[in-house]
Amino acid sequence: MLPTDSRPPARLRQAHLKTVLIWLAMLLPLAAYGAVALQRNARTSINSRPLFQGVTYSRRVKTEPLPQVIHILELDLTTPGLEPLATPGAATGTPNVNRLDVHETLAQRTTDFLETNQLQVAINANFFFPFREVTPWNYGPRAGAKVNLVGGAIANGTPVSLPETDWPALCFLPQQAIIQTEGNCPAGTTQAISGDAMLLQAGEPVDALAVVLRGNKPDQAYPMNIVALDETGTRLWLILSEGKQPLYSEGTRLADVYTILQDLGATTSMRLDGGGSTTLAVESDGEAEILNAVIHAKIPGFERPVANHLGFFARPLRP
Repeated sequence: MLPTDSRPPARLRQAHLKTVLIWLAMLLPLAAYGAVALQRNARTSINSRPLFQGVTYSRRVKTEPLPQVIHILELDLTTPGLEPLATPGAATGTPNVNRLDVHETLAQRTTDFLETNQLQVAINANFFFPFREVTPWNYGPRAGAKVNLVGGAIANGTPVSLPETDWPALCFLPQQAIIQTEGNCPAGTTQAISGDAMLLQAGEPVDALAVVLRGNKPDQAYPMNIVALDETGTRLWLILSEGKQPLYSEGTRLADVYTILQDLGATTSMRLDGGGSTTLAVESDGEAEILNAVIHAKIPGFERPVANHLGFFARPLRP
């Protein structure tokens, strides 16, 4: 009697292989997501850690009423060697008038902006267009793409983008900064960026951002990027909150923002581009290190190219 073939039929083997491949296709993205998520900073608070001369870093962590991780940089603008820099306009760009088919800058990651200019601190700045985020492979702009800013911007005394009504601007003068509600910076401004709404004026909350967010539920938590000044304009805070990452940080609500700003002693404040654009990078051993857990196109650890940035040159800490 001839031996029988104990293997399953070819059709059954193909079905088994197909099932295995389907499971792999489902599990690999989850495994990749988990691997990146494990690289995020631990949910531990940090209180006033000096990073550079005139630059101090804090991290606030909350669990209730929702998970929050908030990063705060405090900068003393009177510190020798601490100098701001906004993203210069593209060599082929020109300030956009009436949003015509021209461009002002080329999209760039915040980490690349920091390393290219040998800065010590950098964050993303203005809202911008065009922008799309459909899937992890269908998004824009890509690095190097032509983009335009919303609101005014100045780099090294040269206008990069023209101011727009009701888009406030952070304007840097020597060893001082001011926030102009209408976006028009005074003569002598060296660097400037813009946001979409005021948060504080004369130390009191204003409802400008609540109006902007009305269609998106003002009480909803969201990743935010905020700049604030004290009464003298010599102390600047950069406040960035994590978001869109369940169990780690779901974002910051408007009421929480007001509490943070008043705790710090800020008197004026405005919001910059947030969401998946939110990025805080610092120099570490000559390279860029991201302090917040970035997320772009729903992928943790994926840094978004943006239209412009605000950075700072700073001296190392004294031995």
